[in-house]
Amino acid sequence: MKLIVQIPCYNEEATLPATFNDIPKTIEGINIVEIMIIDDGSTDKTIEVAKELGVHHIIVNKNNKGLARTFRAGINACLHLNADIIVNTDGDNQYAGWDIPKLIQPILDGKADVVVGDRNTGSVAHFSPFKKFLQKVGSYVVKTLSGVQVPDAVSGFRAYSRDAALHLNIVSPFSYTIEALIQAGKKHMAVTSVPVETNEKTRESRLFSSIPKFIERQLTTIIRMYAMYQPLRVFFFIGLFLSVIGAIPILRFLYFYLSGEGQGHIQSLILGGTFTILGFVSFLIALLADLMNFNRQLIEQTLEKVRRIELEMKKNKSDDK
Repeated sequence: MKLIVQIPCYNEEATLPATFNDIPKTIEGINIVEIMIIDDGSTDKTIEVAKELGVHHIIVNKNNKGLARTFRAGINACLHLNADIIVNTDGDNQYAGWDIPKLIQPILDGKADVVVGDRNTGSVAHFSPFKKFLQKVGSYVVKTLSGVQVPDAVSGFRAYSRDAALHLNIVSPFSYTIEALIQAGKKHMAVTSVPVETNEKTRESRLFSSIPKFIERQLTTIIRMYAMYQPLRVFFFIGLFLSVIGAIPILRFLYFYLSGEGQGHIQSLILGGTFTILGFVSFLIALLADLMNFNRQLIEQTLEKVRRIELEMKKNKSDDK
């Protein structure tokens, strides 16, 4: 059983040593523990520090591509290195590396495909009350939309089984946390969470410049992902809303028309007709989007099979050598 701990890094020369040292080098039930950093175009000495520490694998982005793309590159690299379990943690040493055995235990027990570290954000001292509120609201929204019961939806401290990693297809350019959970829920993966500790804050978050920007990006991700996996429901309710709005002025016109006072209310008929047509168009879009959703599922299934074949061929070549 091989575990790879991947650490996305961007200018983490100061915090990487503590993050590295917190990671246990031997874990019960695991034969091999390896550490990988994915350097996202750092301009400091992150790579040199990683080499001095003895990091097993170093993946380098030539320029800064963002957390989601860096996470995806790490997952792909871990799969090619034949990882059975992949743990993702942050390079700022936010998460307690010594909790990794606890994090991977549900996977070792065969009870989960994805395990999310629950920071119990309500008790984290350096989180402001507003941030704690946003964490609760965001986790509730993700739970409602995905069906995944996770109290800390944006936690980046996670463990993935090899099979779960093969199913992931991260497309968001911002952050993978919300998208990965919605995908896991819609693909019926077994997802659970375990309580984990956090370390003292070492720096400000680089993922977003302000709370409003963070909310905007997370909402965009949630809407995009939900529409991708539930297009029929999304566009059906949009069409239903537009149709109801259109029916109100039409009914108003009919009321006055049947009362013999239809003159002067033609604008109600025009307005209602416009909204009704838009509603009908939304229903058609819902049908087309649902058909496209089935095509997406077929493409994802094909991609998964291609990945498995590719990795199996690479493994066989390595065995032959």
